[in-house]
Amino acid sequence: MEPHLTLKDIVDAKRRINKFINDTPILSSSLLNNWLGHEIFFKAENLQKIGAFKARGALNTISWLTENNHKPNHIVANSSGNHAQAVAWASKMFDIPATIYMPDYSSKVKIQATKAYGAQVVLCKTRQEADKQVKRDSLKNGVYWVPPFNHNQVISGQGTAAYDAISKIGDVDAVFAPCGGGGLLSGSLIASKGLLPNVQVIGAEPLLGNDAAESLRQKSIQRLDAAPKTLADGAMTLAVGDITFEYLKQLDGFFEITEEAMIYWTQWLTHLLKLRIEPTSALSMESVFQWLKIQPKKKRVLLILSGGNIDQQTTQKIWVKDYLVTEPHLKDSL
Repeated sequence: MEPHLTLKDIVDAKRRINKFINDTPILSSSLLNNWLGHEIFFKAENLQKIGAFKARGALNTISWLTENNHKPNHIVANSSGNHAQAVAWASKMFDIPATIYMPDYSSKVKIQATKAYGAQVVLCKTRQEADKQVKRDSLKNGVYWVPPFNHNQVISGQGTAAYDAISKIGDVDAVFAPCGGGGLLSGSLIASKGLLPNVQVIGAEPLLGNDAAESLRQKSIQRLDAAPKTLADGAMTLAVGDITFEYLKQLDGFFEITEEAMIYWTQWLTHLLKLRIEPTSALSMESVFQWLKIQPKKKRVLLILSGGNIDQQTTQKIWVKDYLVTEPHLKDSL
């Protein structure tokens, strides 16, 4: 399969969704920049509709269907969190009933929010069961399945986050995003390289759920047997998609992040940016940190903060140990 999405697809997606989504701010921390000696910009998609970048892909897909006279009678989706909320919200915007299949270990706050947007939520014992049920439902007449990442219009929508950020801040040396199924990373790659041909695009995923890294090493898609035991619930996918994998192969770098490093940066970004930060977002900050260690001169980098939906249980786990006693400096590492 040859990748064929271009910058035009990202621009088309932006046109479709622009009036519905938040123009999320781009933030930086002068203290962090001073400590690390580089310039880091954060695209705060945790302040997006539904609290995550996923709103972009879901809304673009349903807008695209409607624009092309294929508005479905019913939408279905499978997700452990932010995509569930995004599809529920986007479906409501177009007055289309939605059913979302979620594994029962999903974040309680994300389950509740999905219901609050008007979708019917069906809890399944495993991710595999949710995947099986949504596939079965999608075969029914008038039903459309909006997958979490492996769909051209989902990818195009997610790419508008990097597109918006680069359009505002101009030239950067590298763009960083976390990897679950690879939709955000794929879209970020298309948008970033389309605007800045020489930019590096770099991904990160939890070491405990490193199916994408294994896939890149093995040069074929590798699938996890069960949901990984990571706090990064936005990166708990069992495998990347056949569409997204082709884009992931084009990345300039990919990092596998320990739980400790992820928690460290979740605490520090929360403290420095005064924002609610999902652990999945902090994966990218550790990859920025590792990448900057080997850079010979000052860099300007963009990091997509993917979301900010955290339940109480996860919050408690993040703050068991106080990492704010150890300031981040490039000569140190966890």
